[in-house]
Amino acid sequence: MEKNVIITISRQFGSNGREIARKLAEYLDISYYNKEILERIAVNMGVCADFFKDQNQDANGLFTIESKGLLGLRNITELSVNSQIYDMASDFIQKISQREDAVIVGRCADYIFRDHRNVLNIYIYAPVDARYKNCVEVLKMKPEEATKMIYKVDKARTAYHKRYAKYAPGDPDSKQIMIDSSMLGVRGTAEILAEIVQKRFGL
Repeated sequence: MEKNVIITISRQFGSNGREIARKLAEYLDISYYNKEILERIAVNMGVCADFFKDQNQDANGLFTIESKGLLGLRNITELSVNSQIYDMASDFIQKISQREDAVIVGRCADYIFRDHRNVLNIYIYAPVDARYKNCVEVLKMKPEEATKMIYKVDKARTAYHKRYAKYAPGDPDSKQIMIDSSMLGVRGTAEILAEIVQKRFGL
């Protein structure tokens, strides 16, 4: 039986899911992984870590070879590159569970840990107007950019998740908790989730 607890976070763009995940890990005093996963992959692939940004994903959730981060990989297909990225992320994520408790954001972690006993899968969402406000006021985006990114990133994340997990990131059958972050904000949402995790796993 696996002894380490894994909390996976799937989220809508602009829902403050990343910040909530970080605060949750802080409250539980366990590790937090998000961009660190892709940074490790970037090192292994010999590309710039900046390549792994939401802006570099197409409508299918795939990182595009045309981006300057992958210029040296044009001799292979985008699909094979992205499959390699997924496999490397999956391997790295699974190794995390073998050594420590952790909160892991994105990368189909809920699917990767589908057979892990000590896992809690959380989906963080919010109404569009609340996400738009977060993009403009917190992420400092221009209004027109905020509207575009909410649609683009949500579409890309859904496509990516469906490609590898075969279901959408917000699919209720794959989640134990789905929460609207606009009700309590970052701190309040993280506090509620931390209480649930502590009651469930005794952390």
